[in-house]
Amino acid sequence: MTRPEKVPARAALHRLLGAVTEIGAPAVTTDRLGWPGYDDLRTVAAATTDVDESVVVADAVVDGTAVVAVAWEFGYLGGSMGPTAGAAIAMAYDRARAARRPVILLTSSGGARMQEGMPSLVQMAATTVAARDHARAGLLQVAILGHPTTGGVFASHANLADVLWAMPGSTIGFAGPRVAEAMTGGPLPEHSHTARGAQAAGLVDDVVAPEALPDRLAQLLAWTQPDDASATTAPEEPHDQLVDAWEAVQGSRSPQRPRAQAWLDGIEVAAELHGDRAGGDDPTVRLVLGRVHGRRTVVIALDRDRRDGAIGPGGFRKVWRGFALAERMGVPVVTLIDTAGADASASAEAGGIASHIARTFAAMLELTVPSVAVVTGEGGSGGALALGVADRLLIAEGATFSVIGVEGAAAILHRDITRAPEVAALLQPDAFTLRRLAIADRVLPEVGVADPVRAGWDAVAAELDHLGTLAGEQRFAARQHRWRTAGH
Repeated sequence: MTRPEKVPARAALHRLLGAVTEIGAPAVTTDRLGWPGYDDLRTVAAATTDVDESVVVADAVVDGTAVVAVAWEFGYLGGSMGPTAGAAIAMAYDRARAARRPVILLTSSGGARMQEGMPSLVQMAATTVAARDHARAGLLQVAILGHPTTGGVFASHANLADVLWAMPGSTIGFAGPRVAEAMTGGPLPEHSHTARGAQAAGLVDDVVAPEALPDRLAQLLAWTQPDDASATTAPEEPHDQLVDAWEAVQGSRSPQRPRAQAWLDGIEVAAELHGDRAGGDDPTVRLVLGRVHGRRTVVIALDRDRRDGAIGPGGFRKVWRGFALAERMGVPVVTLIDTAGADASASAEAGGIASHIARTFAAMLELTVPSVAVVTGEGGSGGALALGVADRLLIAEGATFSVIGVEGAAAILHRDITRAPEVAALLQPDAFTLRRLAIADRVLPEVGVADPVRAGWDAVAAELDHLGTLAGEQRFAARQHRWRTAGH
């Protein structure tokens, strides 16, 4: 496999960010172990790279968004992180936090610097503290993983980034391939330690070509700017009506209904994030950073066109990732529900699907930011409701929500799924019944509406406006009470 070029730090900064202003690194005592020849190695490294350390810190402005960037110089002792580099990285986070700026990491590192021993390794902790301080301040961190990115840099602050993009062909992993082969005693699988392998395992959000990076980064950073929204009026709700329950169920599953992609096309998308950072990327969950009529939002959509929306354990971990990002950034969460239910396979059971559903209920109920859930198609059982326990639950006029799939109910009650139509009539899963039961707060009009998705987003925006007028404690207490007493 042909590996990409190792781009010098300054060149990487200029290619991605244009004009930059370098910031000098703090002075830190080095060579505390008295490693033989270490001073000579550093002198040669500085002369050949024209930098004083393995990282370069700089201020820059990307399409009007000021950032602090850190670029690694692989030519300087393999881009390794010692105490001086660690102090420079921590300084970059502190500088960004003080100025309320995102941090951009352009990594190319072999990990901790051996010549400085444990003082080098503990920079993993030092930079992690700085990265978490930055995250708690509600600021974005983006890591662009160049060739190679391994060891202590990858396994500390870089992997804590909100968004991880990998450069094509890059070697990525905790242990470098040579170390991994030496320690395991055999060759690695073909795609191990590669950018594409990391993407397939849900460890990075995307593999992005160098020429696409500037535009992708600018689009993402624009999302960090303040909301630009005017007041929105919710569409008038349709009047209560009696519907045929079985027809409603079939209609809610229809491919002709607007599904996840149609709803996502109705907002301004800054970035879609992939993977649960734990070994997988459940395609049924779409995690998007977007703007709803100008309002910054984390949108989590269940995609019925992917495995019938049957969310598995990895999908719920992806949901948690979206919740955590919304909390850090202080932006609302919108969930779009369309699924027959959670994954019922043996592998999902072994993977702890019930535990993941329970933890998702807890995580959504405990959000400190506003939340709106929209049932856009079929809501099936607890796997769907775990994404529905929001401040406000909306349901489209042609959608349904049921305690269990009607075929499953027929199998339990009659051992005969052909009796699903009569069971549907008993379950009454239609939108109007959900509103009468005070489970759903609002029915979104569809019949006779020129653009139901647009009308749906209008309703969501109006709900977000209202929720934004409430104090956080008031909103949280109301959500707890609402779901504590639901169904009574």
